[in-house]
Amino acid sequence: MDFNCIFFINSVLLGAGLAMDAFSVSMANGLNEFDMKNKRMCLIAGTFAFFQFIMPLAGWFCVHTIVEYFNKFSRFIPWIALFLLLYIGGKMIYEAVFQKNDDEQNLENIRLGFATLLLQGVATSIDALSVGFTIADYDFLHALTASLIIAVVTFAICFAGLHIGKKAGNHLSSKAGILGGIILVGIGIEIFVKGVFC
Repeated sequence: MDFNCIFFINSVLLGAGLAMDAFSVSMANGLNEFDMKNKRMCLIAGTFAFFQFIMPLAGWFCVHTIVEYFNKFSRFIPWIALFLLLYIGGKMIYEAVFQKNDDEQNLENIRLGFATLLLQGVATSIDALSVGFTIADYDFLHALTASLIIAVVTFAICFAGLHIGKKAGNHLSSKAGILGGIILVGIGIEIFVKGVFC
């Protein structure tokens, strides 16, 4: 296989498709924390990009080594994503509804923690494991390059999602956490329905 135009276009489109869940979660994070600085936005977008880079490579590795075990595991992917996003979204809604009225304290309490960010990264990228099957005929260098392109596209899309969420969060303020949580729960249900019924 060559590094031609079709390879790069396919990788970019694959990255854009895979990044949609992470984009929505990024918007929810921006809604929830509308005073977020650029450095923090880079950390969040970078975390999503990292998981979108690792998961296709892990899937490719599974196809080339332990495919029969991966096939058994793949049916649990929608359940895992549903559980993680229901937990994170439910927590966000709970905190937005039941926090005390002091706005300074609210902002501090509902800030996205690193553990929650990692859970979001896993939940939104776990379906990218299946991409390992679509790139199974690639050699390692092509699989690595495709995964890097997916990561770069994811970073850009998530960074844009955080900006959009921040802008909307400024206008929605008190309702932003609830809306962000609802978005996460909705994404979890959508991943589950797609994975189990489609």
